This record gives sequence, structure tokens and C-alpha cells, in this order.
Amino acid sequence: MNLRGILPFSHDLLTRIILPGDTVIDATVGNGHDTTFLANLVGVNGHVFGFDIQQEAIDTTTELLTEKRVANQVTLLCENHAKMTELLPNQTIKAAIFNLGYLPGGDKTITTLADSTIKAIEGALSMLTIGGIVILVIYHGHPEGQTEKSAVLNYAEALPQEQFHVLEYRFINQRNNPPFVIAIEKRKTKPVSAN
Repeated sequence: MNLRGILPFSHDLLTRIILPGDTVIDATVGNGHDTTFLANLVGVNGHVFGFDIQQEAIDTTTELLTEKRVANQVTLLCENHAKMTELLPNQTIKAAIFNLGYLPGGDKTITTLADSTIKAIEGALSMLTIGGIVILVIYHGHPEGQTEKSAVLNYAEALPQEQFHVLEYRFINQRNNPPFVIAIEKRKTKPVSAN
């Protein structure tokens, strides 16, 4: 297939903007694959902050980061991503990624929730540097995922175009509610001219 899949597409976007030394957030560490990917992009002089509410996810991610020898540039927090601005005050970031839904291979009754996800997206956008990107990978093949999908789309569509570029990337002919990406880039706002 010549078209990029959902995860490769999101990783391509991150690779284009994240430089060694940058600070980024993995808002849903899950099994640690995105966290490890981000840790490699920021390098030894950068930093990744990773959030997950499940200790199982934190433990699995810690093992993977240690195995890949990138644990030193990562701080994992067993906390709700909605608390990111509270836990990381005055922090600026180049990028954040969210994989919404439940922990792959974990308890499917524990999912990300619309209200806390919207609060977390707002937090990430407030921390984002100009030209930075927040990526939302939306898995909506479960009841809470449908609710969250609607809330996230409504929120993203209402973002002012003067401040943000918002992109949706999805395959529209696949069965079983395939995941899709929303990417939000923070724009440089033009100063208002005095007349």
C-alpha cells in the first residue's frame, strides 16, 4: 500500500517537527511504543513526559524504555493526562500524541473519557510552541470511544483557524470503525495592525 497507515502517518508528522533536545508528551503511554519512538527523536538532551492512569502501562513502558536504553530521557507519570498543566507548570512542548481508547491487551472497561481527554487536549495546546503539533489517534470501536470521538471532533472543528491548523486523516472505506488521526498545529498569529 502506498498510502501511509494511521500510525506511520502520525509518526511521519512527529519526525518532521521533533528535533534532538525538544520536550514532548505522550499523553497515553499504553504499551510504550510511542514513548520509545519519541524518546529516540528527542535524544539524550531532550525529554518525554508520559502519562497513563494504569500502573500496568507504566510498568510495561518502563521495561521497554530500559530495554531500548532510552529511559534516561523519559519521565513517566501514573496520572490522568488531564492533569498535565498542573503537573508540568510553565512547560513548553514541541508535540504531544494521544492514542485514545483502551490499553491494548489490557482491561477494555478502562478507557480514555471524553471530558478528561478534552481537558488534556486543551492543556497540551496551551503548552505547545508555535509550529508544534498535537496528534490524536482516535480508536472508536467501543461505546465510550463513540462518545469521545464526537466530543473530540466537535472540539477540534471549533478551534479558531487563526490560531490552529486542524487536519483529519482517515480511511473512509474500511469496516469496523477504523482508527483515524486528528492533527492540530499551532499557528503563528499575526499581530493586529492599529488603524
